[in-house]
Amino acid sequence: MSQRYAVILAAGKGTRMKSSLYKVLHPVCGKPMIKHILDQIDPIGFDRIVTIVSEGAEAVKAELGDRVAYAIQAEQLGTAHATLQAAAHLEGLQGTTVVLYGDTPLITGETVSRLLQHHEESSAVCTVLTAIASNPKGYGRIIRNSNGQVIDIVEEKDATAEQKAITEINTGIYCFDNVKLFDVLKRVDNDNAQKEYYLPSAFTLLREMGEKVSAYQADVFEDTLGVNDRVALAQAEAIMQKRINEALMMSGVTIKDPQTTYIDADVKIGRDTVVLPGSILSGRTEIGEGCTIGPNSEISNTKVGNYTTIRHSVVSDSEIGSEVQIGPFSHIRPQTAIGDRAKVGNFVEVKKSTIGEGSKASHLSYVGDAEIGKDVNLGCGMITVNYDGKYKYLTKVEDGAFIGCNVNLIAPVTVGKEAIVAAGSTITEDVEADSLAIARARQTNKAHYANRYNHKKK
Repeated sequence: MSQRYAVILAAGKGTRMKSSLYKVLHPVCGKPMIKHILDQIDPIGFDRIVTIVSEGAEAVKAELGDRVAYAIQAEQLGTAHATLQAAAHLEGLQGTTVVLYGDTPLITGETVSRLLQHHEESSAVCTVLTAIASNPKGYGRIIRNSNGQVIDIVEEKDATAEQKAITEINTGIYCFDNVKLFDVLKRVDNDNAQKEYYLPSAFTLLREMGEKVSAYQADVFEDTLGVNDRVALAQAEAIMQKRINEALMMSGVTIKDPQTTYIDADVKIGRDTVVLPGSILSGRTEIGEGCTIGPNSEISNTKVGNYTTIRHSVVSDSEIGSEVQIGPFSHIRPQTAIGDRAKVGNFVEVKKSTIGEGSKASHLSYVGDAEIGKDVNLGCGMITVNYDGKYKYLTKVEDGAFIGCNVNLIAPVTVGKEAIVAAGSTITEDVEADSLAIARARQTNKAHYANRYNHKKK
């Protein structure tokens, strides 16, 4: 197999996006558009990938790192001019170059592979990727002769009424013989209304020079959808989400209502897990087998074990064990680890804490900056008082301890193994193992006081 190269055009400023974010970094299902493209084409095994960026594209470089080489297009003078900027990396090399766009997040590795295969098997110098568009307005039309060979690409503004009726369009994606690509790019002129150098002109020049040109039609138009504004961004998101949900369902995941379930591209879910309506799974979340997620749960960058239930809750940047019960209406904040068979119930907030196996915080509690051991009971309304207004302090509750209702643990403090803290206590000192701690005022009942108080009110 000959050498293969890829050029990704990503220098467009995306003015129609009306955003301070670099165009190709706008996310689709949780991942920047250009990363979708790289993740799709990486398995093809390109020998070099060159990304064309504009000046000031440090954010793109920070996102992609050394996955690609970079070339700068200082002036936006068209797609042929942008491709020519890769000459420093590719000119003179034998092989095949595919030219892609950083704003086509739906392109698949399969489509690119088939385009390359068709190009190489047909011994063409240039192959254009085409597609059938239900609404071809705005696209260049593919003109074929009676033998089905491509003889021209006509831009819409230059097309006749008959040509405008053609639904096979130019996607803008090409394969080239690499040596001849950079030779012909130097011959492309800007004799057009926009005074720009366009890549379709290279196709036309090669055909006029007697070189063999070809076309390969993509299976579906949506693979080649370009994102130029927020409307197209939403369209790409919807198509990508449908692909993600269908792939998960085919792998053994039940998604009760795919139209109201939002799952990012890098999320992994085990078989027999059920995702209920209104749930949002984002980032690098991993859900195990046999879980129940939702309804209306939001989970981001979190690893969840097997047979865990998370209902009506928010979980972020944490690790949840197996057979855990979370919710309804729990908030698991970053840097939390919850052990197997633990329970975090309704209106419980946990932040930067560990909760050991089999422990329970069933309702109305705050656990922050804490180490909770195994088989601990945290009673209703239990609070770790971790912040003095300047610093955060650690609370430790060791294995088997029982914390009663409405207890304040004033950090830093430790409750030892199998210790009991009586309800209503405010604990400011360590509690030894196997001890009972009571820290509350003695109750006093004043006979007939209520009658005097009520009479005074009247």
